[in-house]
Amino acid sequence: MLHWPDRPTAETTSAGFNLPVPDDGYAWWYIDALSDDGQEGLTIIAFVGSVFSPYYRFARRRGPTDPLNHCALNVALYRNTGNRWTMTERGRRTVARSAPSLVIGPSDLSWDGNALTININEVTAPIPGRIRGRVRVIPRAVTQQAFTLNAEGNHRWWPIAPSARVEVEMAAPDLAWQGEGYFDMNAGDVPLEQGFTVWEWSRAALRDGTAILYEAARRDGTRFDLAIKFDGNGEMEHFEAPALERLQRTPWRVDRSARSEAGARVVKTLEDSPFYARSMIATTLFGEHATLMHESLSLDRFKMPVVQAMLPFRMPRRG
Repeated sequence: MLHWPDRPTAETTSAGFNLPVPDDGYAWWYIDALSDDGQEGLTIIAFVGSVFSPYYRFARRRGPTDPLNHCALNVALYRNTGNRWTMTERGRRTVARSAPSLVIGPSDLSWDGNALTININEVTAPIPGRIRGRVRVIPRAVTQQAFTLNAEGNHRWWPIAPSARVEVEMAAPDLAWQGEGYFDMNAGDVPLEQGFTVWEWSRAALRDGTAILYEAARRDGTRFDLAIKFDGNGEMEHFEAPALERLQRTPWRVDRSARSEAGARVVKTLEDSPFYARSMIATTLFGEHATLMHESLSLDRFKMPVVQAMLPFRMPRRG
């Protein structure tokens, strides 16, 4: 069974990067941010046991597999001048972990008790280029509430910092900005596709906090549905989710839907793949116009052999 680490606060330098991850399991740390002027965006995901890795999935066919041999730092930059993407998988010899830090190849993450710092030095795919620079995530508050996503308790989620300031300084490409961001963690001791078929998650920055909507169809036919709001101090309250609105599918025909009190629409599709989409969606929550950072995931599509064959073009491996 998966055990949560000490959770980071201002009094500790633990960010859980040394969380025990069992064979075939996973842990990931997720950050997203939008610039104050709305012109720039990013997502960063550090994987131990990369859940979408075709190499990890193939290795598991031969027996229990060490997740430390399948780690990656996924960085996506969203810009009007063109997006950049990197997700190079690394083997365990180039991975190092401690309570406050995680090293994956030439990049690293560290928590100092006040902020998360990510030093990035990666090569983009499928067209080679560079993403090199530093991102700092400064939480307004760190929450103490984690959630079990299924009855077995082997998939869990922790919204570490629902609201944060994010500072971005990049040498490649040359850019610098600040904006509102978010930081969470997921972990499990079995592959994600064993637990779920469909997964949608979104978060919206509001005037007085952050709203998070989490909806998943479990493999056993039950559901996990959650609508929560965090204030600026990290205090959580549940709320009744508004109506679910079907949105246009992505060009890859991935289904999308969003909760809204007065209509929702897709502002921009940031990522579009055969099994996954990330979108910016205009919605209304608590009587306030807001923009959702929204994810849609089909794990049945992810398992398809044709999809697995396509993934290495965007997810190269350096063992």
